[in-house]
Amino acid sequence: MATPRNRKLTDLRNIGNKIAARLNEVGISCEDELRQVGAVGAHRMIKEKHPNETFPVCYYLYSFEGALSDKHWDELSERRKQQLRAQVG
Repeated sequence: MATPRNRKLTDLRNIGNKIAARLNEVGISCEDELRQVGAVGAHRMIKEKHPNETFPVCYYLYSFEGALSDKHWDELSERRKQQLRAQVG
C-alpha cells in the first residue's frame, strides 16, 4: 500500500494519465520522486526530453506545483506563479 507521500502520480491533483506518462518518460513514477526534483525540475526534464514541443506552463509547471501542494493549479497565487516562471527562465 502506498504511503501518503508516496502516492501514484495519478492520485495527485492535476495529474492525469497524459501528464503521468510524461513524468514516467523522465524517470518520475511517484509522488516522492516528483517531490525530490520539484515542479521546476520536472518541467525542465520534460522540456529537455521534448525540445521541439511547446508546453503551456499551466499544464505542466503549475500542475506539478499544485500536485505537490494539494491545490488545483489555478489556486496558486499569482506571486507563486511568477516565482515558478522566473525559476524556469
